Amino acid sequence: MSTPLNENQISQALTELSGWSYDDSKISKKFHFKHFKEAVSFIVRVAFEAESVNHHPTIKNTYDIVKISLNTHDAGKKVTEKDIDMAKRIEHLAWTDKA
Repeated sequence: MSTPLNENQISQALTELSGWSYDDSKISKKFHFKHFKEAVSFIVRVAFEAESVNHHPTIKNTYDIVKISLNTHDAGKKVTEKDIDMAKRIEHLAWTDKA
C-alpha cells in the first residue's frame, strides 16, 4: 500500500509542477490544445505512459481541453508520491501552453 503525502509535502511537490493544483484529495491540471485531435493525441500518450507504470489518472476531455486528476486508490484515494511522479511524466508529454 502507498503512503499518503501530507498537505505540506503536496504543496512542496507542486512547486515543481506548473499549473497543477491540490483540492479534494487529488492533484489536477487542465491542458489546452489547438483542437480536438491534439487533445485526443495527448490523451492516448498519457494512457500509454499510465499503463507502463500501472498508475491511471482520471481524464476528462471537452473538445480542446483535457483535465487530468490523480490520486492513489490503494492509499484511500489520497495523493502519494506515485501521483507526483505521474504528474511529472505527464508534463514531459505535454507540448502546448499549459493553463
